[in-house]
Amino acid sequence: MMRKSTWARLAVAVALSLPLTACKDTKTLQENEQLKAQVAELQKENGQLGNDLQTMTAGRDALTKENEALKAEVKALKAKHSGTKATGRRRHRS
Repeated sequence: MMRKSTWARLAVAVALSLPLTACKDTKTLQENEQLKAQVAELQKENGQLGNDLQTMTAGRDALTKENEALKAEVKALKAKHSGTKATGRRRHRS
């Protein structure tokens, strides 16, 4: 009698737990789909940010080259003018 009662209790417990398990599986599947969508969106954003970073890096490099060229030009102009100083005019008292 004891064995039948144990098996009956086990069967009832399994029968009652099946709907709960199915509910959890549905909820888990929904959460997984939401997470997959979020991961896909984050990957898309990451790709866009990578492209933006490359664009900004190229722009920075171009500005650095332009800055160096302008510095060299200023240096050359300073060297050209440093050898010939114009005589200053004096003010005459009246």
